[in-house]
Amino acid sequence: MLPEARVSGETIGHAHPPEPRGSDRHAHAHGLRETPEGRIRFALVLTLATMVASIVGGVVSHSLALLSDAGHMLADAAALGLALVAQRVATRPRTHRRTYGSRRAEVLAAFVNALALGATSVWVVIEAIDRWRTPPDVDGRWILAVAVGGLAVNLLAAWVLSSGHGHNENTRAALAHVLSDAAGSVAAMVAAVLVLGWGWKRADPLVSVVLAVMIFWGAWKLVARTAGVLMEGTPAGLHPPDLERTIRATPGVGDLHDLHAWRISEGFDVVTVHVVLDGTWHGTEVAQDVCARVRQTHGIEHVTVQPEPPPVRVSFQPLSRIVRPRE
Repeated sequence: MLPEARVSGETIGHAHPPEPRGSDRHAHAHGLRETPEGRIRFALVLTLATMVASIVGGVVSHSLALLSDAGHMLADAAALGLALVAQRVATRPRTHRRTYGSRRAEVLAAFVNALALGATSVWVVIEAIDRWRTPPDVDGRWILAVAVGGLAVNLLAAWVLSSGHGHNENTRAALAHVLSDAAGSVAAMVAAVLVLGWGWKRADPLVSVVLAVMIFWGAWKLVARTAGVLMEGTPAGLHPPDLERTIRATPGVGDLHDLHAWRISEGFDVVTVHVVLDGTWHGTEVAQDVCARVRQTHGIEHVTVQPEPPPVRVSFQPLSRIVRPRE
């Protein structure tokens, strides 16, 4: 009988990089911004600075638009802070209590961020309706100056978040928040131009509604994507029928069952399957071949295969052929 075996495509151990010393410390510090955590921290600092500028500009110019934009940035700053904490938690090594580590914290933070983004869009619509009814008197020059500065800072933060390597759902959620702030700055600029050029006070609430629709659409897509991960859905781009055909085409595989594919976090997809051997190859060899084929064809590194022996065929003979009659 062929022995059962479990073969996983995951690398068990990881070497820790040496601590930077001497002249390498400067390069190490410079490289912190190349990591997801460093990019989120940099974007958080820029968002807080822009928020303070919007608060000062709103108080000086008596602009409710700038104060509302500052409130929007405060929500985004809180979301970025949450993402930063989750990113730090996600890098912790796995333990006996959490064998996958804390990588799912990235997805949880992105999910919460998306919900906050959707709630912000609803708040913008409510605020826009109130402003349409009673348009406030604002200083368009202050709005334009602060909006231009905010746009420049937000574009810088977006460039930092989108550059480099090592992107995940968390950095994408942070990027969505920064881009929503940039869109808010553009909307404020348009409203300021309309107020300064034509004296149309309702330009601000009208532009805000358009902005709210854009924010809500981005939040909806992010919620759908992260909810799929939290619900153990099939990773995006992976088709189970194709995965099944890859496994069935492996020499030595007679059948399969209990095929599962899900995503732990960005870049960490998992596949588990029970394969029934056909008796032509050893179970360990078949499991290793399945792991290699899934890795090469579908790009999934973490594959666990449980080989099972071929079914025992039982044949029944008539009793007259087995028992010799007495003479």
